[in-house]
Amino acid sequence: MLIGIVGKPSSGKSTFFKAMTLADIDIANYPFTTIKPNRGAGHVKIKDIAQEYGKPSNPREGFTIDKFRFVPVELLDVAGLVPGAHEGKGMGSQFLDDLNQADALIHVVDISGSTNEKGEPVPTLSYSPSNDVRFLEFELDMWYLRILKKGWEKFSRTVQQEHLEISKALAKQLSGLRVTEDMVKKYAKDLPENPTSWSEEEMFKLASKLRAETKPMIIAANKIDIPGSEENYEQLKKEFPNHIIFPCSAESELALKEAHKHKLIHYLPGENNFEIKKDLTKEQTKGLELIKNNVLSSFNFTGVQKIIDTAVFDSLNRIAIHPGGVSKLEDSDGNVLPDCFLMKEGTTALEFAFRLHTDFGKKFIRAIDVKTKRTIGKDHQLKHLDIIELILGK
Repeated sequence: MLIGIVGKPSSGKSTFFKAMTLADIDIANYPFTTIKPNRGAGHVKIKDIAQEYGKPSNPREGFTIDKFRFVPVELLDVAGLVPGAHEGKGMGSQFLDDLNQADALIHVVDISGSTNEKGEPVPTLSYSPSNDVRFLEFELDMWYLRILKKGWEKFSRTVQQEHLEISKALAKQLSGLRVTEDMVKKYAKDLPENPTSWSEEEMFKLASKLRAETKPMIIAANKIDIPGSEENYEQLKKEFPNHIIFPCSAESELALKEAHKHKLIHYLPGENNFEIKKDLTKEQTKGLELIKNNVLSSFNFTGVQKIIDTAVFDSLNRIAIHPGGVSKLEDSDGNVLPDCFLMKEGTTALEFAFRLHTDFGKKFIRAIDVKTKRTIGKDHQLKHLDIIELILGK
């Protein structure tokens, strides 16, 4: 699973990426700071279920804070996008190639309106962030349309002459975009039966719907702490009522995480407060007070953790599953629930066994729900935060 961090240059997406990963990357207010895509591990936040059994978990990957466990998710910060990307403008060609790997997108928008469509500085509130949402979706839709139209005349004629099922043929044609047969059936059902007669407008609408389905997107309304930004945020929600939009201050999240890392404060990502642990300088105190007053008190969070959690658990419908045992939760080294896997909603016990190891799947006999101690079969669908013990044959 890969989450793409997208947006125009200087929108704050690299700051968002660093706030999630604490990776050492270039951050600057000029176009194309991100030339090559940055990869790193962000983390989704779940309940540390081991603590219900009297001891915290010891993650092999990720970490715990208080009563929560943070499970790693791979993030990709791609080159900044400018209008005309589908035609190769800016870093467009590289952007779209990189983006094709992503399962979901987080679109970081400069909600303060202090950068224009090219990512160049302009007076605060002088540029409408709505333009950024429209142009990004247009560029992605045009990218899908270009792929859809590639060899279309020959493809559509073959479908018509050989009486092929359009949903199967088109799903195969667009498999590189993770388009499925069911998606094509859903969105092409009202189109003419003969694909050779599909108009440009009809094909664009189909491309747009397939893009939205295969690349679910969440909008991070970044720089919400800049005066005047909240009005832009409310306007954005009105213009795009069907979009998932969260207020966000990536810079504040980064500052809080850095302060926590250096043990100046205790901060639990996603929460609306922090605890000062050491004496601070006047500048540090002032900075933290600004974050508390302008972000945490106003919006109840910085938005960063909420956004990645929503992308993984809501947009991509993932659930967290732990391998464990009824008799003990520890592995051979004494680590409590060291592993956690983010699986698709609806995953069965057998599918989980194959995810752990091919041999486990082949030797699967049954499984046990550690919480209830009930035996479950291979077709039993697992639930979020389940702990599962596998019973294997020889």
